[in-house]
Amino acid sequence: MNAVSDLEFFLQLNQCGSMVATARQLGVTPPVISRRLQELEARLGIVLLRRTTRSLQLTEAGQLYLAEARRLLAEIAELEGRVRGDPNQPHGLLRVNASFGFGRRHIAPLLADFARQYPRLEVELQLSDSPPRRQEGFDVAIRFGQPPDARLHASLLLRNRRVLCAAPAYLAGRPPITQPRDLLRHDCIVIRENHDTHGSWVLQQGEREETVKVRGPLSSNDGETAVQWAMQGLGLVLRSWWDVGELLRSGQLQRVLPDWQSEPADIYALYPPAQPQQAKLRAWLEFLRAALQSQQALAVRC
Repeated sequence: MNAVSDLEFFLQLNQCGSMVATARQLGVTPPVISRRLQELEARLGIVLLRRTTRSLQLTEAGQLYLAEARRLLAEIAELEGRVRGDPNQPHGLLRVNASFGFGRRHIAPLLADFARQYPRLEVELQLSDSPPRRQEGFDVAIRFGQPPDARLHASLLLRNRRVLCAAPAYLAGRPPITQPRDLLRHDCIVIRENHDTHGSWVLQQGEREETVKVRGPLSSNDGETAVQWAMQGLGLVLRSWWDVGELLRSGQLQRVLPDWQSEPADIYALYPPAQPQQAKLRAWLEFLRAALQSQQALAVRC
């Protein structure tokens, strides 16, 4: 077995998640897969996977080997494309990471449109609460706010802010909200995301900035749940345009303190240093940036 074949085998083993599933996909018996893994580990002189009866767990060395396997195989596919004379035609596997809510509502549909344009491209969407680490296998991660890992390249896709809003049913008959401190008299739906200060809303109006420690009977670590509660008239919520733009346009939610905005929550594309030269990544970022700008143009009309 050559090194490239070993990389492909280890990648497939991790994608299947077990020796039995890998054997089934390759049309061999599980002992064949077990023996192949033992030979790979013997050649490298390291343990890549810890085996249990039900699962395979990557060791630290295994995590590194998997991440580099994905990168090297992607570079090989890119090289073959260039040799064939089509360096600008996206092809191969594009692995995109995004947060659950934004990924489901916006990135997934856009990836489907993008894949239809490039039939030689295979797309994998990974959804996770936290941004991926550098050693985890991905080509690009789409995230809000400042990049958490300085070792990743960051490309700004779009400027973005959160807005304060509530359902008309909640606002009816409630004390008016004309300035941030009025929020202290209202039910606020609090969201705990990443490392944000729990329940502290920072609002800005020009050079003015006020921090309000809000509270209410409902809180969640899931933004979609918070928006649903707001639509039911259970309180005010502070969410991105991307979460509430359609609801504001339809009137299901109304802006509160429209002259005040939250701190920036810009949208970035994060990718490992080796990735920018790949045609698939360049094409995806160009497509994504244009699509997000188009959607934002609709949202700001609210």
